[in-house]
Amino acid sequence: MENNHIDQQFNEASKLSEEPTVFPGFEKVWGEIEEKLDKKEEKKRVVPIWLPYGIAASLVIGLGAFYFINKKETVEPLQPVIAENTTLRGPVTKTDIAKIDSTIKNNIQKEKKIVTPAENLAINPGPIKYSVTVPPPPVLPIPVPSDRVYQPVVSEYQTEIEANADKKATYISSGQRKDTNQIKSIEEVVVMGYSKTVKRKDVTASNAITSTSISNQPQPATYSSLQGSAPGIQISTASGNKNRFNSINQGFLSNSNPIMIRGAASVSPGNAPLYVINGILTKADDFKNLDPNRIESMNVLKDGSATAIYGSKAVNGVVVVTTKDLSRRERKRMKKLQEAINKQQQVSPVTQNDESYNTFVENPFELTRSQPLSTFSIDVDNASYSNVRRMINNGQAVDKNAVRIEEMINYFKYNYPQPQNGDPFSINTEYSESPWNPKHKLLKIGLQGKNIPMDRLPASNLIFLIDVSGSMNDENKLPLLKSSFKVLLNQLRPKDKVGIVVYAGSAGMVLPPTSAKEKDKIIEALDHLQAGGSTAGGAGIELAYKLAQENFVKDGNNRVIIATDGDFNVGMSSTSDLQTLIEDKRKSGVFLTCLGFGMGNYKDNTLETLADKGNGNYAYIDNMQEANKFLGKEFAGSMYAIAKDVKIQIEFNPGYVKSYRLIGYENRKLKNEDFVNDKIDAGELGSGHTVTALYEVIPADVQSDFVPKDTDLKYTHNTSSKEFGDELATIKFRYKKPAGDTSREISKIVKNDDSRISSASPDFKFASSVAWFGLVLRNSELIMKKDLSDIEKLAKEGKNKDEEGYRSEFIRLIESYKTVQK
Repeated sequence: MENNHIDQQFNEASKLSEEPTVFPGFEKVWGEIEEKLDKKEEKKRVVPIWLPYGIAASLVIGLGAFYFINKKETVEPLQPVIAENTTLRGPVTKTDIAKIDSTIKNNIQKEKKIVTPAENLAINPGPIKYSVTVPPPPVLPIPVPSDRVYQPVVSEYQTEIEANADKKATYISSGQRKDTNQIKSIEEVVVMGYSKTVKRKDVTASNAITSTSISNQPQPATYSSLQGSAPGIQISTASGNKNRFNSINQGFLSNSNPIMIRGAASVSPGNAPLYVINGILTKADDFKNLDPNRIESMNVLKDGSATAIYGSKAVNGVVVVTTKDLSRRERKRMKKLQEAINKQQQVSPVTQNDESYNTFVENPFELTRSQPLSTFSIDVDNASYSNVRRMINNGQAVDKNAVRIEEMINYFKYNYPQPQNGDPFSINTEYSESPWNPKHKLLKIGLQGKNIPMDRLPASNLIFLIDVSGSMNDENKLPLLKSSFKVLLNQLRPKDKVGIVVYAGSAGMVLPPTSAKEKDKIIEALDHLQAGGSTAGGAGIELAYKLAQENFVKDGNNRVIIATDGDFNVGMSSTSDLQTLIEDKRKSGVFLTCLGFGMGNYKDNTLETLADKGNGNYAYIDNMQEANKFLGKEFAGSMYAIAKDVKIQIEFNPGYVKSYRLIGYENRKLKNEDFVNDKIDAGELGSGHTVTALYEVIPADVQSDFVPKDTDLKYTHNTSSKEFGDELATIKFRYKKPAGDTSREISKIVKNDDSRISSASPDFKFASSVAWFGLVLRNSELIMKKDLSDIEKLAKEGKNKDEEGYRSEFIRLIESYKTVQK
């Protein structure tokens, strides 16, 4: 045997020992060691023992530690033995042999006391050093005391975090843990991986939490376009079935959690229906606490039925509950309510609405001898035509108060020449026959605003004031509004700025004035708007004007653009209060544009008042075609005023005019003395915009049933004057520059003409046909002919080139109305 010399030396050492060697099973163990040693090459320096021995040793040591922890006894942890097989250097003395033998004996006795069975442990029986490979103990979590105060642990573990694109970070440890604290078990350790590129850094168990450096850690996305103080406006992200409401000033969100902006009042109760129990409006809690056994019946009202009975606050529906054992008063109340419900349910759904329009009486004929002057403010609004179009296309009956003939006429452009001599607009007139009253005449007055190229238009400071209340939830409201505003953004230049204010239960700023070159940022803010809550329109107007004034551009286009269905129901909401507010705000030099959306609860009267009294204009957006027309093709005329407070006063010559009346403009008529009063507000004219007005004239030599009765005057002599030749009338115009306070006047003389309508211009024929159709829709008592086919024929004669197709659409609208009437 190659190792005989070892055996010989071991036996000699044993004989010299002071105590006999006592080790049961020693020979068996030593035999196994010899067998293994024989299999190793002579040159092999390190001979490892099998891995299972090390694993078994680790497990047994762990179990022993756990056992003594439970006994509340602290035992010195075992040290793994790591030895090298080295050649013996020099002779071994008797003292060395005795010392080695004693050490072996003591170690074996310790092992027998601590661990059972001993066969599972690899023991060094003598002076021979051999290799023992023991795997490092598992990485244990750092013990945390019950009072949660972190106690650092001295450790020699060297730990590093390795991460890649597909795997989470893992701990790799080596060495021995030396813990002076009492050992405690910890249930769980969580290590998260973050990104593909991770900075590696060695950390110890004591500083792994605080000092690990990881690059490219994902940060929450911040939408800077939503950075604005928005009191009353909630910015939220959706997570599962719950909503998380984040910072109002920052609006954090992730790609998986889209952000939404809505009125604060809508977060909890705004989308809930009304609850009516036994005819009494109650709280939601009362309904929830109601004993189901007491309920006799339950009825749910939606859409027009709900708003018709309970107003706009019932936009989310009404739950009507009837309980058993009603009192006499309750039965009476429920009977009355049921009658109202039945009445609403009998109405066709297309006519169920809570829309509001100002009532007015059409202008009468005036006797020229007693009233030769007629004064009015221009009107560039065109909301009435698109609103009427919506009603007809939906098969609805047209509300006659929704028909404002001047707005129908001015929906269309006419072929007027550009102004000369530096004037902001040209004046154009045409005199011919009236198509609806034989022997009567029509005088058409047209203004053409000066066209200013886009690159020469002043910088714009536009504040979008957007209604995000619950009533804006329909597809033809807020969603259409967002798409419409994107059309407008496409017209803006980098020097133009846009800010966004929203209002529901209260008002708040969503986007501070931002350059139009950051279009994505503006669109981002628009896309995250969501409807919900009540409508504090007055507060929104206050905040929007404040923001416009704070960012006022001198000699620029400063304008608030309000987009809503007009249903203001919180705070300042009455028409008279809003009128007072807007009249005060127009003094700031900020202009106003009103955009109406939706149907069912549409408040035309509110928006018309705001536009008329606030140096503004007004359009109704019923589809994307209308959005492209008003905010795209006619953008400059809609948004850039070139003249304000434009007034018209006409004086008719009694020698040729017996009587006259202004077609439309009922809400724009002024007192004659207001014409020269610069404090009186009037309409605005935009770049390239046209304004058209029609007067119906009864010539002096015509007998008509519509001529007012004459009253003989004792002191005033009204005689026809022949010294003015063929002058039919003199028209005077007054206007101010957009930033001016003093008006200037220009005038034009209209000559008498006997031309027939067959020789009139296409513009005259078409404008006449539109006015005629409006008079029929209003069921006017001042026209004799009401045949829709005649109106359609005249419109076709005035269609002309119609490159944009709007006149053709009007002809189709007449055809549709003819079908509805049958």
